[in-house]
Amino acid sequence: MRITIFGGEVPTLDAAVAAAKQVEAEGFDGFYIPQIFGLDALTTLAIVGREVPRIELGTGVVPTYPRHPMMLAAQALTTQQACGGRLTLGIGLSHQIVIESMFGYSYDKPARHMREYLSILMPLLHGEASAFTGETLTGNGSIAVDAAPVPVLVAALGPRMLELAGRLTEGTVTWMTGPATLESHIVPSIQKAAADAGRPAPRVAVGLPVCVTDDAAGARERAAKTFEVYGMLPSYRAMLDREGAAGPADVAIVGDEATVAAGIKRVADAGATDFSAAEFATAPNERTRTRELLRSLL
Repeated sequence: MRITIFGGEVPTLDAAVAAAKQVEAEGFDGFYIPQIFGLDALTTLAIVGREVPRIELGTGVVPTYPRHPMMLAAQALTTQQACGGRLTLGIGLSHQIVIESMFGYSYDKPARHMREYLSILMPLLHGEASAFTGETLTGNGSIAVDAAPVPVLVAALGPRMLELAGRLTEGTVTWMTGPATLESHIVPSIQKAAADAGRPAPRVAVGLPVCVTDDAAGARERAAKTFEVYGMLPSYRAMLDREGAAGPADVAIVGDEATVAAGIKRVADAGATDFSAAEFATAPNERTRTRELLRSLL
C-alpha cells in the first residue's frame, strides 16, 4: 500500500512547496491537497510540481459543479504539463449544502451529473475530443495541451457512484470511511464495476486522520471537534453509520506507535491501495512521532 501525506488547507503557496518538499525528502509516495475555500488546488500543484520533481501530486478533491468539465480538463492538463506527468486528479460532487446554498446550483440527481461530467472529462484527459450532449451537460471539442493523460479518482461512497468510478475512472478516494466499510462495501463494489467493464483493478485511496500520541482519549476528543462537520454531512454520515461509528473520532487512527501501525495495516488489509494520512497532531512530539511512524511503514 502506498502512503501519501494529505497536506490539508495550506495557507500559502510557499507553505505548500515547503510541505511537499519535506514529504518528498522523507520518501513518501505523494502529496495531496484539498479544494475547499482557500488556495486553488490545481494552481498550487502546478507551482509545487515545478519545485518538487519526483512524487505524485493529487487533489482530494476538486468539486465538479463549479467547473465545466472542458475547463477542468484544460486546467488539469496544464497542471499535468507543469509537474511532468505526476498529477492524479481527485474529483467529487461536494455536498448539497455547498452546491445549493453557497453556489446556487441544483444538486438534483448527483449520480447523473457525475456520469455526464465524466463522459466529457475522461476523453479530454486522454488527448481525445469530447462529443457528448446530456440532460444537464454538453461538451463538444478538444483541449490542445501537450501533457500525459491524467488519471482520475472519484470521491465515491454510494453504490451508483462506486459503479461509475469503477467503470469510467482509475478508482476512488474516500474520507471518513473505516476499514470494515472499506472491506464490505467500497472495495468489492468498485472492483466488481471495474472488472465488469474490463478495466484494470482500481485504486482505492483512503484518507483518515492520524495521530501518534500517549493521550489517545485526548486525541479523539480533539478529532471530534476538528472533524465534527464530517459527521453531519449525509454522505460521510452514511459511511460512519455503516462502520458503527458515532462520529469522525471513532474512525481516526490514534494511539501509540504500535496501535497506529496496526490501524493502518487494517486499512491495507481491507483492500486500500493508497493511504493518505491526515496528520492532526498539535504537540511537537506528537507531530514528530506521527511522521516517523508513517515513514517506518513505507
